[in-house]
Amino acid sequence: MFTGIVRELGTVTAVAAGPEGGGLRLELDAPGTSAAAALGDSVAIDGCCLTVVANATGRLAFDAVPETLARTTLGRLEAGDRVNLEPALRAGEPVGGHYVQGHVDGLGTVGSLEPEGEGEGARLTVEAPAELLRYCGEKGSIAVHGVSLTIAALEPDGFAVALVPHTLAATTLGTLAPGAPVNLEVDVLAKYVERLLEARIEA
Repeated sequence: MFTGIVRELGTVTAVAAGPEGGGLRLELDAPGTSAAAALGDSVAIDGCCLTVVANATGRLAFDAVPETLARTTLGRLEAGDRVNLEPALRAGEPVGGHYVQGHVDGLGTVGSLEPEGEGEGARLTVEAPAELLRYCGEKGSIAVHGVSLTIAALEPDGFAVALVPHTLAATTLGTLAPGAPVNLEVDVLAKYVERLLEARIEA
């Protein structure tokens, strides 16, 4: 379980074939996350939960299987890319964002990233598939590339979120270009509500 609060920006140092056919081994320079991580721990990389398979000298390694590569942006990563990192939530830690599972529901596409207001914030618009938009509501929560955000507005084919200066500085969202794919995870509570309503209707 995660909360969508990015703890560190990691840097991809290597992408190679994984031990399983069709998978990838990702190696990241992430000294902060590495210092507290053990083998087998879960870490969200751009919102996708992966397991630490090696940890040495500030560098972490993860194996991404074909299913993960097909459903996320991780297969597009190259050496030098920056990624949002969040270790799994530990008992007693505050939930600063919202409940995030690290299970990417689908991919969105950046529509625009524009300065907003008189401050240093920005407005990010994302095009999203209809099967994900059904779970989105104005002022509801969504994770974009692992970052917990509040939906500021809904459009027929996507949504908009407001990014405060801290988010722009502490995550990769401020570097997104129009057309870039992003990992999306909708609020799991919305999915549970839908399932409960379906069960009531079927009964």
